[in-house]
Amino acid sequence: MNADQLAKPTIIAVVGASASGKTLFAQTIYDELLPELGEQGISIIKEDSYYRAQDDLPMEERIRTNYDHPNAFEHELLHQHLSDLTAGKAIECPTYCYKTHTRTAETVTINPTKIILIEGIMLLTNEQLRSSFDIKVYMDTPLDICLIRRIKRDTQERGRSIDSITNQYLETVRPMYYQFIEPAKAHADIVITRGGKNRMAIEVLKAKIRQLTYNNN
Repeated sequence: MNADQLAKPTIIAVVGASASGKTLFAQTIYDELLPELGEQGISIIKEDSYYRAQDDLPMEERIRTNYDHPNAFEHELLHQHLSDLTAGKAIECPTYCYKTHTRTAETVTINPTKIILIEGIMLLTNEQLRSSFDIKVYMDTPLDICLIRRIKRDTQERGRSIDSITNQYLETVRPMYYQFIEPAKAHADIVITRGGKNRMAIEVLKAKIRQLTYNNN
């Protein structure tokens, strides 16, 4: 598919602290609109997929990486991929393994779509990326709620101990939130409370996406 066959997509960024509900919010919108809009209508990208490859580092050093700093992400590749999608080109999105703390050998093909949802913690900290987003959504969830969710998620899904989670939270997650993520809220167009299960917010954004989709047809 080339640029002549596809209008410029609408790129919607969903950002917020780790475990703020942004993944659930974005995924819910994607899952509920996919049957209606189809695979050429909507796609979803995770910023976590663009954590830098660390194959050249021993596991001890990978564990010590500050994953809550903008430099942990290959934002230049993400920006290039968004540019490619906007130009009507498919991309090969990296995949990241939380247990090995590096990328896998596999990639996922993402084709150009009318709506691109992208979710992550540091998306609004990068000026070049911000300029790519048409709608910027910020999940404003209290940090204590985020921590409880993070503990549940990382112990159940990522094989981590409670000690490692709480140590990382105190050493990097919390301070990096106040240094980078919370200040970036000023760039948001929409601020959402009550996390990823806020049905009113989900329905409002779905209605906006429908409006954008059908107006571009």
